[in-house]
Amino acid sequence: MFEPPLDLKGARILLVNDDGIRAPGLKALERIAKSFSKDVWVFAPEEEQSGAGHSLSLYKPVRVSRISTRRFAVGGSPTDCVMMALTEYMSDKRPDLVLSGVNRGQNLGDDVTYSGTVAGALEATLLGIPAIAMSQQVSGVKVQFKTAETLAPSVIKKLLREKWPADVFMNVNFPDVPAKAVSGVSIVPQGRRKSGYNLHEMPDPRRQDQFYIIGNAIEGQHVGRKDTDYKAIERGEISITPLHCDLTHYGALRSLSKSFG
Repeated sequence: MFEPPLDLKGARILLVNDDGIRAPGLKALERIAKSFSKDVWVFAPEEEQSGAGHSLSLYKPVRVSRISTRRFAVGGSPTDCVMMALTEYMSDKRPDLVLSGVNRGQNLGDDVTYSGTVAGALEATLLGIPAIAMSQQVSGVKVQFKTAETLAPSVIKKLLREKWPADVFMNVNFPDVPAKAVSGVSIVPQGRRKSGYNLHEMPDPRRQDQFYIIGNAIEGQHVGRKDTDYKAIERGEISITPLHCDLTHYGALRSLSKSFG
């Protein structure tokens, strides 16, 4: 159980992302974290890791490059980044909080299972550190990271006033509107989409099958629940969804227990 309050002024904060060490969203996250504390550490992938999910680099070495005293580039996934930070480089004094993001693009509904940003927060939670994943919706060419940068500090402060179960982490998404146009905050469940991703075949001079996986994130494609993270973002609100590590479906568990008991 995460027991509030956390004194952010003196907190040790670890930052991770999946867009890579040079990503603008990571720079925004650094500014967010440094508005709270001077003790900010960065462990981010050397290269783009979007869609890496909760993957580990099991059969290859993971190279860690120290860029500065508290800034590291990791040749692996966001999960590798968190694991390296907590077990090797920060084991003497573990972070009080892990922030993952700010992702370029929303992480809503089904996409949380693909997201390296969400996985960074998940791995931190598995290792016993409270964590928040943050993503900025993108509708056009320009990414409004300023929206997340402006509004995230107050969201983080409010979240850290609450008690969290030990296996829970927070998934926060900011809408693609200026900060002043954000219409509120909604605490909502994870949604579902009508469709996933499209496969587009591309010519290959070697005559091998070659495809690009293209996202199909369009408004109005969600199904199911009355209110979800998708709908909150469409309304121009910040969506907050508490996620947990336990993937067990307890209703099905009880039903199967009766059948096999």
